Amino acid sequence: MAPQQTGSRKRKAPAESSSSQGSAADAAGPLLPKKQKRPATRRSLVHYLKDREVGALGGAGLSGSKGELRGYAVQKLPELLRERELALGTLNKVFASQWLNARQVVCGTKCNTLFVVDVHSGQITRIPLMRDRGPWLARAQPSCGIHAIELNPSKTLLATGGENPNSLAVYQLPTLDPVCLGDRHGHKDWIFTIAWMSDTVVVSGSRDGTVALWRLDPDMFNGSIAWHNDAGLPVYAHIRPRDMETIPRSSTSPSNRKVRALAFSGKNQELGAVSLDGYFHLWKARSTLSRLLSIRLPYCRENVCLTYCEELSLYAVGSQSHVSFLDPRQRQQNIRPLCSREGGTGVRSLSFYQHIITVGTGHGSLLFYDIRAQKFLEEMASASPDSCPGPSGKKLKLTCGRGWLNHDDLWVNYFGGIGEFPNALYTHCYNWPEMKLFVAGGPLPSGLHGNYAGLWS
Repeated sequence: MAPQQTGSRKRKAPAESSSSQGSAADAAGPLLPKKQKRPATRRSLVHYLKDREVGALGGAGLSGSKGELRGYAVQKLPELLRERELALGTLNKVFASQWLNARQVVCGTKCNTLFVVDVHSGQITRIPLMRDRGPWLARAQPSCGIHAIELNPSKTLLATGGENPNSLAVYQLPTLDPVCLGDRHGHKDWIFTIAWMSDTVVVSGSRDGTVALWRLDPDMFNGSIAWHNDAGLPVYAHIRPRDMETIPRSSTSPSNRKVRALAFSGKNQELGAVSLDGYFHLWKARSTLSRLLSIRLPYCRENVCLTYCEELSLYAVGSQSHVSFLDPRQRQQNIRPLCSREGGTGVRSLSFYQHIITVGTGHGSLLFYDIRAQKFLEEMASASPDSCPGPSGKKLKLTCGRGWLNHDDLWVNYFGGIGEFPNALYTHCYNWPEMKLFVAGGPLPSGLHGNYAGLWS
């Protein structure tokens, strides 16, 4: 579909009352950069920091130590990050986010809004949601929203929720044209999590306790299908899952087997999942899913996020007060759990990059943990003006801004008109070539309406 046709369907987000180039008006045009080669890849913050510490190296020296430079940047970047808040109007709680390019991030909210925000201009562009083919009985579910957004490995397709939060919606990139909607014989409850296994195979996990595997026909997005009907409205395919697996019932909490998070290991071709009954599950992922094991987690309350590190073959699970580490191939887990110590508000988002794990908490803060050293990164301090900064012994913590909170009747009557609440950081995503971190969320109490988004760079 031509970019201008997509643009005709998009409009600037109005104020409401209630998961790399171009301006936000370009949401209709290419969202991916035309030029992948940037000067920053040669003379970025990584090189500046390394040169400052050891003296300028020749070109051969830099090219020979790329891995070392990358590791150095990962360790040093958090202490250099500074926040710039982004205004999201009256949207309610950002649950999911992904970078589309160097300046645009796609987000999903509790109020079931899918939008692209330009982090340079702050402009917001809404993306129309796909509708089920048949009647949807539960059309008004104000407390659900879009919980997951994931890009396939080649960044040509985006998977998220539909207008019906039980359905899987797939869009083409960079145009964000609708490709297909998984609304046939799929989930019976909200989709909480999504993971791509390849460019054309995607898996979704639902509150109904099932994991669904969807295989996309390349003809859906290579131009062989007519994308508009006679009225000029977009047309998309309606698909069904190739395989569905049900989470086994636990003896301790048989009714609470909601699938909360998924993570895929490309190296091992395995899919990990956590369920709210306190279990980690592992499947062999081929044309179908074959369950390998289920493990009781050491911390069983509010296991809501999961990430995987390919280099370390390690899963990390976020719970109410801890991050637990799992290597399914090891009987004895060698990495002890870390405690977030954030007032019991929980770990709300996790990401791995090399040996550093970033933790987004329910109390509005970001923490950084070094897996190799098995300790949090520390703030740097100087003993005297003339001395070089060294570790202070104090945990490095980035505290996010106030965001926006709706001062409605519920806020007045049930929360005593408290001026501000720390925002739960439900989602964060890095743009490593640009050395930027996008963070978003909203107030933790379910009844409160508000949002937070910030660009850390």
